Amino acid sequence: MGPHPAVAAIRLAVRRVLHDILTDHEALQTVGASRHTPHERPPSPLVLVACSGGADSMALASALAFEAPKLGIRAGGITVDHGLQAGSDLRADEVVLRLRELGLDPVEATAVTVGREGGPEAAARDARYAALDACAARHGAAAVLLGHTRDDQAETVLLGLARGSGIRSLSGMAAVSGADGRYRRPFLQLDRQTARKACMVQSLPVWDDPHNADPAYTRSRLRHEGLPALEKALGKGVVEALARTAQLSRDDADALDTWASQAEASVRDATGLLECAKLYALPPAVRRRVLRRAAIQAGAPAGSLFARHIEEVDRLITGWRGQGAINLPGKVVAQRQGGRLVIRQG
Repeated sequence: MGPHPAVAAIRLAVRRVLHDILTDHEALQTVGASRHTPHERPPSPLVLVACSGGADSMALASALAFEAPKLGIRAGGITVDHGLQAGSDLRADEVVLRLRELGLDPVEATAVTVGREGGPEAAARDARYAALDACAARHGAAAVLLGHTRDDQAETVLLGLARGSGIRSLSGMAAVSGADGRYRRPFLQLDRQTARKACMVQSLPVWDDPHNADPAYTRSRLRHEGLPALEKALGKGVVEALARTAQLSRDDADALDTWASQAEASVRDATGLLECAKLYALPPAVRRRVLRRAAIQAGAPAGSLFARHIEEVDRLITGWRGQGAINLPGKVVAQRQGGRLVIRQG
């Protein structure tokens, strides 16, 4: 008799991702083979799981511990103590023990200081990823697994829709992201209930973060009020439909980004300045991407560059009435000069 269907589902999802990681690792090793002597075997890759102690990441940790040894992959874990609740350090120590009990090694807890920039959720996320990056670099990890589920993806799409910042914000979280594809999300096609069920049947202790039920947090309100209301009004398939929207949007956004990067060279003159007439001839979605890329290249921080900024710059092309320079984040200025668009730091 095989494992419970929920356990089988999480293991299969992790196995597929580990195969991808192994393929990428072997390709890198082939490129760097000249560094090894003929008798020296390249080290097996290390994959870390980021674990909060919640159901999603505990299920992920258990599946990694089960599947990694079969493929000759070393499996470790990290938990991040955000210091936002009393006793969070003790909670982190408990998670470390649980990961070690699963057979993961190395395992560590790392404490971070959460700032205030961008709101509490964004600040905690920034601190967490900085800690994960540092840990992965320190251990030479090939990848870090994250436990985001299809439900998390649906929430991310709705949050992006509410921001109104275009198709990229509707594409949700990528299955592979970060520097050199460091972050992998095996559970984006699985629902939260499957992960919780897998923990239950394996008798894995689970910690439910009170922040996930705190109405002070936007994502929490969406999870406990917004999505249930949508499901009540539209039916139970909302989460799956939103996750599917994310994938379709990502494919479209990737295609438009590729088009924009190819178009950029064709709209610059011999001196490298953007020609307004050639920009005008591009489809709006492509033109705005070219403008955004140009602003970032000039020094505008990508995270502070919003759709409204790009729309203002776009009007220098499509609604030219002799208007003055446009101020962008990062002290970048965009202005039209004699049929050319100049974007530079002021």
